[in-house]
Amino acid sequence: MDSATHASLIVRDRSFAAGAKKEIHWLALNAGFAQRKLDEIDIVVLELTSNLVKHARDGEILAGIVHDRRSVMLELIGIDSGPGIADPARMMQDGVSTKGTLGHGLGTIRRLSDQFEIYSLKGWGTVVLIRIYLQKNDDPAAKRLPLILRSLIVAKPGEAVSGDGSYSFIAGDGTYRLLVADGLGHGAEANRAVREASLAFREIESDSPVDILRYIHSMIRKTRGIVAAVVVVDHLRKVWKFCGVGNITTRFTGVHEARSYLSYNGIVGHNIPGSLCDQEVTQADYQQITLCSDGIRSRWQQVKLPEIGRQDLMIQAAVLYKDFSRRNDDMSIIIGKLPI
Repeated sequence: MDSATHASLIVRDRSFAAGAKKEIHWLALNAGFAQRKLDEIDIVVLELTSNLVKHARDGEILAGIVHDRRSVMLELIGIDSGPGIADPARMMQDGVSTKGTLGHGLGTIRRLSDQFEIYSLKGWGTVVLIRIYLQKNDDPAAKRLPLILRSLIVAKPGEAVSGDGSYSFIAGDGTYRLLVADGLGHGAEANRAVREASLAFREIESDSPVDILRYIHSMIRKTRGIVAAVVVVDHLRKVWKFCGVGNITTRFTGVHEARSYLSYNGIVGHNIPGSLCDQEVTQADYQQITLCSDGIRSRWQQVKLPEIGRQDLMIQAAVLYKDFSRRNDDMSIIIGKLPI
């Protein structure tokens, strides 16, 4: 990817709402959505921004065209720190409103979306996830992915591109490989360092995260450098293999516990330790991995939020973004989960 996966659109009042609608319409138009779908997307955005203006504080929409092996889609994430919703299921019904309006908003959004999820807590706020497909791959092979992966990457406010990036592919040996990288600083030069790292990442055949990081290190010496983590999902051996250099936070989550791992000190492309070692954890113990750049405060946690582990991975990422983003750097949250 050459830029952030999602653009951040702030919605503080109706004037901001009009700008958000225009930006999202342009995004969908350039992705190839037909006019009928564009009209429906306009309605969805109108209802979403209306809800943010009426009910919320610090409203924000994250919008992106997402490409994965299953689909191409417009993904919209509404985030607010408002009063929250005590009974989200009831609020989905037409005619139910807390503001004396017609109460068609959430119901309309759900009907016009291919996927819709909402997570809300009283006193905390609300996250709404909307997906509208441009193209959906119904090939059964596309559904048998070795890892369900979601990336939420948002550029530093004011920057046109992000210096964070994530890249993944299935290698010839059947392992699933993931690179999460954060170019030093932000903007175009940080973006260039990450893009060059992604090219090197796809070239090397080794399934050792250490070997992969050392190869990337040798290939990006003329850039400003990156901090990075490499994860290899080895289903044959039933293990996660990983190694990180710099301040990428890595946390594994299982049914009974979560565990964080520290990366080695250094900068890939400039100086890395000579004593890097691959680490392994078993897939039986840990079924999910979360990686965050330093645009997310390192002491993030979700344990106070009920049922969050049952939500869509993008809802989980948006919750972390809402509560722990620094807003003064590029921000990335990548979550992978083994399919059941």
